Amino acid sequence: QVQLVESGGGLVQPGGSLRLSCAASGFTFADYAIGWFRQAPGKEREGFTCIPSSSSEEIYYADVVKGRFTISRDNAKNTVYLQMNKLKPEDTAVYYCAARTGGSCHLALRSWGQGTQVTVSS
Repeated sequence: QVQLVESGGGLVQPGGSLRLSCAASGFTFADYAIGWFRQAPGKEREGFTCIPSSSSEEIYYADVVKGRFTISRDNAKNTVYLQMNKLKPEDTAVYYCAARTGGSCHLALRSWGQGTQVTVSS
């Protein structure tokens, strides 16, 4: 059974940092691209970063997070990380990780985690 579990969310002040984790099980993790998405209240879910299975494809970052967020993966631990720096109040959202149907970030989505809340507020 495919399972993705996010953790690491919480309350942080503007300018602060958080690291989210996405722990995967039930599939050959190293063969799949993993992306992070977020959904703020009243807004649609948006994808903002994705890490492919191979370094032959570039990691994707949306402009809104480029230079502040870093995605990485540890295939030995079946985990993807999201390091978030210089957080802003507009980063407040529920953050989800999701697996693609293969190694490329251009493929369809196959599985979602349950989400973790990130709140940026003073």
